[in-house]
Amino acid sequence: MHGLINRAIQSFVCDTYGRARWRDVTRKADLEFTEFEAMLQYDDALTEAVLTASEQVLGVPRETVLEDIGTYLVSHPNVEALRRLLRFGGETFVEFLHSLDELPDRARLAVDDLHLPQMELQEHSYSCFSLVCTYPKPGFGHVMMGVLRTLADDYGALVFLEYREQNPGRGAEIVDVTLFESAFAEGRSFELGPAAG
Repeated sequence: MHGLINRAIQSFVCDTYGRARWRDVTRKADLEFTEFEAMLQYDDALTEAVLTASEQVLGVPRETVLEDIGTYLVSHPNVEALRRLLRFGGETFVEFLHSLDELPDRARLAVDDLHLPQMELQEHSYSCFSLVCTYPKPGFGHVMMGVLRTLADDYGALVFLEYREQNPGRGAEIVDVTLFESAFAEGRSFELGPAAG
């Protein structure tokens, strides 16, 4: 697993629960270190151990950990750059949804050895969509639940999200998106560059 993904888990635990809880996670996972290097590759089993340890230390199910990581990735000030990258996908939430097909390729432009799950948006009507995430390791659909819920708020859209698996255990996950109103509330401001200061 790419170090950026492991580093994202580490940053989530540290920024949300504190470094002491992260040290508890690393001990529980039998890691011999406490800091992931963002540009290294790690064995998938190590990432699995960290996620299992996070469940146990934080006392929440894995699905909740993963969804909270997705929320963290697009809402915490320490990872503001990712939110900006995703907001380049469009001026509306629907335009953003349509841009997700291209996200793995855009990520590889920035980090050529980062392989994100393949994503395919299926449009059933003007307000009903399904995001199909395909990856050998399950769980990315839950991360996308957190990302989509937070960015819907970011755009000011009112949506209902539902997670389901396709071919359980084979890495295909679906997030169904029902858009009730695209301009339900005022969205968060967005600027192309980072905030000054």
